[in-house]
Amino acid sequence: MDLGAGTGKFTGRLLATGAQVIAVEPVEQMRARLAAAQPEAQVLEGSAEALPLKDASVDVLVCAQAFHWFAHRAALEEIHRVLKPGGKLALVWNLRDARVPWVARLDAIVNALQADTPRYYTGAWRQAFPHPGFGPLQEQHFTQGHSGTPEDVIFNRVRSTSFIAALPQAEREAVDRQIAALIDSEPQLRGKAQVTVPYTTAAFYCTRQG
Repeated sequence: MDLGAGTGKFTGRLLATGAQVIAVEPVEQMRARLAAAQPEAQVLEGSAEALPLKDASVDVLVCAQAFHWFAHRAALEEIHRVLKPGGKLALVWNLRDARVPWVARLDAIVNALQADTPRYYTGAWRQAFPHPGFGPLQEQHFTQGHSGTPEDVIFNRVRSTSFIAALPQAEREAVDRQIAALIDSEPQLRGKAQVTVPYTTAAFYCTRQG
């Protein structure tokens, strides 16, 4: 299961493994886009606290870029309910690699506007663990780069961040100006038609107990 599947970006990755995938998403507009983009997936309405599946019916439940929105006991109890004994809960986040100085500057622009929005970076999601229904949380990290035009891989990625997309137009334009100034100040970005944004993938999993 892909929980909080959104428009299905990670659902496609799961389908590519040959697995039978159930994608659960609470937002109707996103479900429609998901169903159109990933017709091989079974797309269902539901939330982390109310999963539309029978007890012990899922081998692996994956939350990609989503667990921080529902990192609490009620969600973990429901996830525990639908997982088979010995089933896996996997949590995945794709993150800009802030060890790179210009990326840290970009993140500072974004993070200054997050207010109390749940995010991976705050670490608050970790408070959901340990949980008696799951074994120890295992952790791995991988690195890669996203290449494309600055408009696609820098501007549009920042604009798609939930709390930035919700800003008034004038404030969104101010963010664009800050990013443009950052790009202009960085020799490896300035004037480039193609750039690479370094990313790290944080992957976690644990096993259903009992």
